[in-house]
Amino acid sequence: MSDDKKTGDLVPVVAESIDTRRRRLTVAAGVAAAGTLASPWVHAQQKTIRFLNCEPSRDSVRAMKVAAAEYERVSGVRVVVDTVPPDQVYDKLQASISAGTPYDISGLIFVAHVVLLAEAGKLVPLTKMVNKHKWGPRILFPVKGEQYWYPYDYNFAWMYYRKDLYAAKGLKVPTTWDQFADNAKALTAGNNFGVTIPIGSNGAGQWLAPGFMWADGVKLLDDKWGLSLDTPPMKKTFSGYLDFMKKLSPSMPPGMSQALFATVIGQYSGGQTAMAPYAGRLMEVLEDRAPELAGKTGFFMYPDSVGKNVAVNHGYDGWVVVKTPMQEEAMKFMDWFTENQYINFLHTAPLHFQPPRMDVYDDRRWRAHPLIEKHGELVDFMRSILTRNDVIIRSVDTEGPAPDVRPGKMFESYGVMEAIQSRLIKDMPADEATELCIRKLKASIV
Repeated sequence: MSDDKKTGDLVPVVAESIDTRRRRLTVAAGVAAAGTLASPWVHAQQKTIRFLNCEPSRDSVRAMKVAAAEYERVSGVRVVVDTVPPDQVYDKLQASISAGTPYDISGLIFVAHVVLLAEAGKLVPLTKMVNKHKWGPRILFPVKGEQYWYPYDYNFAWMYYRKDLYAAKGLKVPTTWDQFADNAKALTAGNNFGVTIPIGSNGAGQWLAPGFMWADGVKLLDDKWGLSLDTPPMKKTFSGYLDFMKKLSPSMPPGMSQALFATVIGQYSGGQTAMAPYAGRLMEVLEDRAPELAGKTGFFMYPDSVGKNVAVNHGYDGWVVVKTPMQEEAMKFMDWFTENQYINFLHTAPLHFQPPRMDVYDDRRWRAHPLIEKHGELVDFMRSILTRNDVIIRSVDTEGPAPDVRPGKMFESYGVMEAIQSRLIKDMPADEATELCIRKLKASIV
């Protein structure tokens, strides 16, 4: 994901509301189903493919347009690339489908959107293309046995830390919650703080705060779509997580309930905090804005309470092919692009776009990027997330036994984040905050 997981709502409403900015997605999918064949596509006659890109950085847009130009040169088929921010891509795609002029290919950042579109019959299976490669864990989201999603990156969240400040204080990389909290306290003095962790009801909070609870074995849904959190053992574990976050809060800068992605990057790169969770983007920012800190920065995964497991919070992005009169040409382009231009695209965010395809890690073309060569230790660490048996990879929106809309609804409820806020800001007892979270999550998936 491009640092954001904002989504449209997943709760049914009347169809008249679909042209509002944040559509109710269940109904929007139904409206799209009715409108897909409403009018002809002029671009089909022109041998033109329309690609909706949701990676808006200058380098990523340029890479997509260079690929489009090269494909037109070798195939004669024109590829038009439109770009929107990631939190707007699903609405834009739905609007195009409803208008009868759908994009042929689109990025998506949320598994629930893939499920909605696949179940509505809007997507072309990519199973054959996907099966060409070996993939890392928890990145393929099959719907009824078919793959409709081609993942192009992981965006895991792990913990960064200042190695120089750790050395000055005689600290070791923590393997338990208590060690982490003690380190954060030792690194807090005056206007300098031990750690930045967003706790707001937003994408930053829900991506960067839950890693500790995943490490300790929290599961929100069981294998039969029951609410695991509403069981005595899980309540106890989740309450312990809330108490840990409360213990950690004095070592955080003020205003964490309002913190966003830029807050985390700014506070760490500016030297205000000694630890911060993020994906590879943070190291890219350090190389650009604070290169003196890049060599002083280490990384580790979220620890659990007893030193047994570690975790990362899941993040991901991918492409889908939409059912249109140009779907055959779109499939040809995707097959060509993923074999010939994929690595060039990954290089536009070389540490942030972590490859989900395992073959890429051994590809000398990918490894030739200067930042990948320089930060080989970080790259090996990233790869180890996919190969170690003790690493837990979870996120609210990927909970449950299979890809489904229900975890997406839980994500949008922000029940976990409201429980954290209740414990830290309102000083609500952990067991009461846990019950609040349970009620919120239950209501979201009814």
